[in-house]
Amino acid sequence: MTVNGPASGAFDVVVIGGGAAGLFCAAVAGARGRRVLVAEHANKVGKKILMSGGGRCNFTNIHSGPENFLSANPHFCKSALSRYTPWDFIALVERHGIDYFEKTLGQLFCTDSSKRIVAMLLAECQSSGVAVHTHCPLRIEQLGPPHRLSSEVGVIRCETLVIATGGYSIPRMGATGFGFDFARSLGLSVHDTRAALVPVTLPERKLAQLSDLSGVALDSVTAAGGASFRENLLFTHRGLSGPAVLQASSYWQPGEPMVIDLFPDLDLAAHLRQQRTTRPRARLHTLLAETLTRRVAQRWCALWLPDKLLADLSDAEIESIESRCKAWAVWPDGTEGYRTAEVTLGGVDTVHLSSKTMACREHEGLFFIGEVVDVTGHLGGHNFQWAWASGQAAGEAV
Repeated sequence: MTVNGPASGAFDVVVIGGGAAGLFCAAVAGARGRRVLVAEHANKVGKKILMSGGGRCNFTNIHSGPENFLSANPHFCKSALSRYTPWDFIALVERHGIDYFEKTLGQLFCTDSSKRIVAMLLAECQSSGVAVHTHCPLRIEQLGPPHRLSSEVGVIRCETLVIATGGYSIPRMGATGFGFDFARSLGLSVHDTRAALVPVTLPERKLAQLSDLSGVALDSVTAAGGASFRENLLFTHRGLSGPAVLQASSYWQPGEPMVIDLFPDLDLAAHLRQQRTTRPRARLHTLLAETLTRRVAQRWCALWLPDKLLADLSDAEIESIESRCKAWAVWPDGTEGYRTAEVTLGGVDTVHLSSKTMACREHEGLFFIGEVVDVTGHLGGHNFQWAWASGQAAGEAV
């Protein structure tokens, strides 16, 4: 795909990476009259946009704020997020006539297809005269300014270079560590990277215990690393997934547990004592199934709980039941890795970047934006909002 002109020659701005942050930055810069080239090495721009949200793109979250992001410097994201809010992006979506809906917890999705968001970004680039090229890997020959780059079709010179190459997440879509490697080559520090917003895997013994629950989803509060999230968890053939587990995975560290409350709205011990009086002939699995589903209740009773008549439960047994259900400690042996991770945690250390413009302090005319930076959002549209906000900040400055 080619939009607006050649992939060689002189430009004011070259953006390496045609994802959400790169396209948005280019459109903003182009609207300011800058001559801009977007170079995407893959065969299509916006691949992660297209696959996100089950093909409907969870393009922002109306509640997005600094508290929804992880970074070694939690203050860094505040400037960009405050200057380009979810409502700013919503206004752009509405100007392009894209219908959307709120699914849950402030998450906004396209009503029809994520293709509408990619088409909107390309339309913004086209109207601003931005050149967008796919199948266009670039080599950075010399940093300036002017910077000197080369492509298969010739030499490119530019005053400003923007790195918007994302992270390692979902390599089948062309994700690479280009931005991290380039930053390291310049002597910039890069925080250790790992897969985040990713399902966790369980040891074989634990999987064997839970294998027949694959596909079952339950409301939960899932906690790891001092953070907790109230959303569904999902049993899978490899371990655990679902929004609650994906969220907690960003905080989980190997060798530590996830602690899961399967009755987040209930004082289970008090409920069991009360039901022991009012429904003495009911069996424990029958009561638990009212919340956990029959399959989960039966499996919990087969593995860990005394499936007695409620009348026969001792207070000590009730306390043990509560512990197994409201503080179920799971010890993952890993995650599914970048293959299924929605984002890459870590990235270019923000100490090197201006929080106002995303410019690199050590190298004039060099910017880093989006996922390549050490700012990682929660699940639910926050990472896209960081793409728009950081892209806007750089686009206004380049």
